[in-house]
Amino acid sequence: MTDIPVNSHRISIGDSIVSMLLEKAREQERQALEKKEERLRPVFHFSNPTGWMNDPNGFSEYKGEHHLFYQYYPYATHWDSMHWGHAKSSDFIRWEYLPAALAPDEEYDSFGVFSGSALTEGEKQILMYTGVRELILENGEKKIFQNQCIAVGDGTDYVKCENNPVITSSLLPEGSSREDFRDPKLWKEDDRYFVVAGSRHKDGSGQIALFYSDDLEQWKLGSILDRSENKLGKMWECPDFFPLGDKQVLLISPQEMEADGLEFHGGNNTAFLTGTYEKQTMKFTREQVQCVDYGLDFYAPQTMLSDDGRRVMIGWMQSWDNPMYPPEQAWSGMMTVPRELIWKDGYVYQKPVRELEKYRRNAVNYPVVYVEKETALPGVSGRSTELLIKFTGKEYTKCRMKMAAENGYYSELVYDREDGILTFDRSHSGIRRDCICTRSLKLREKDKDLSLRILIDRYSIEIFVNEGEQVMTSLVYTPVSAEGITFSSNGRLCMDITKYDIEVE
Repeated sequence: MTDIPVNSHRISIGDSIVSMLLEKAREQERQALEKKEERLRPVFHFSNPTGWMNDPNGFSEYKGEHHLFYQYYPYATHWDSMHWGHAKSSDFIRWEYLPAALAPDEEYDSFGVFSGSALTEGEKQILMYTGVRELILENGEKKIFQNQCIAVGDGTDYVKCENNPVITSSLLPEGSSREDFRDPKLWKEDDRYFVVAGSRHKDGSGQIALFYSDDLEQWKLGSILDRSENKLGKMWECPDFFPLGDKQVLLISPQEMEADGLEFHGGNNTAFLTGTYEKQTMKFTREQVQCVDYGLDFYAPQTMLSDDGRRVMIGWMQSWDNPMYPPEQAWSGMMTVPRELIWKDGYVYQKPVRELEKYRRNAVNYPVVYVEKETALPGVSGRSTELLIKFTGKEYTKCRMKMAAENGYYSELVYDREDGILTFDRSHSGIRRDCICTRSLKLREKDKDLSLRILIDRYSIEIFVNEGEQVMTSLVYTPVSAEGITFSSNGRLCMDITKYDIEVE
């Protein structure tokens, strides 16, 4: 772990005063962006300018633009002392890098500025994050403290509050962990501020605490919204809490889950806990648990409410226990395409933000095509591509679709119609290490025709099933020259397929 000096000196940069640690991170960014990149970046997915990136943070609106912060170590492509990186966009697709926003430059956050959120307050942008401090006790034992802190800024530069941390673990119920207390999501409602944060109950498993304040300085515990009781994994990270349709959604990222059929895999997962919320008593009643993403690489999503009223979610495309990134790459980290969330038929549906459609080019359509043996359709290929596909008919029991295919490389989507099982498999994508390559989902209605919306972007594949009822997100580091797409079936399969190139200049 890199040693971080405490109470580092501050320097004047233009009209701003920043810490030497923050300016060092910004200089690292500037140098990285001046270099000619040897490796192509994703076309329409956000990637960090240099170094390591994980959780999205501070996903929010500010002065008519969408802002995205992220967990960040700018000096190497592995996790280390956490900073906050920063970018903005006018349409969720084309992003502009901004200077790093936060560095671990105070005593209370000297071990890292962990995940958090952002809120617009007049002309100011409020950031709330987890400050992490490590102390060595008299007996030599290392002790970690996690508390919630605030920084205030103008969209580029941020000043940490003098009275940080503003929410300490001492506010948690008796017996709660003082070490696992992180990832505050801040919002304002009816002239009052609210925060949800993840922590551990005294039974060792996750819980989500709700706090409230009238001034952002003095905070009180409102309630424990929900907890795992050792049934939904251990620590619950990166919470979000918002209304959707006529339901309330508690979004969590539980760690150390045990596999539950095809709904959840062993390890780190994400879940929508949907139910009802009584504002006066601050009581959430859970009615349903829904898997957010059935792919191999998805974690720590966060949502924002756009100025036009959409609930939009973005997630980190990676897995802590099953990481994938090429060692020759100067950056490690990608985010999903932002997704609009909709409450429909008793579930949370997800679909790519509508702004993606303006980047469609070169449409190719086959309204009726029959497939049995392996078939490539002229014009249907690519590695920056969107596919709209509908499988119809009942003359087949299993069909296959290969993507990023060339010279023995491919990633495969297999649909077992009789069992209603959809499986993604990247075993032949060029991976040279022992890692997890397959995951399946069970369709909620197996007897209806299957529709897919597939986004392929150089190193990733996002699959939206039946209008976004279910989603699968996975990384694929096959050589970008592998652009082939083929279809095959064990009986006559009828397809309606439209393909677009996605071009972002």
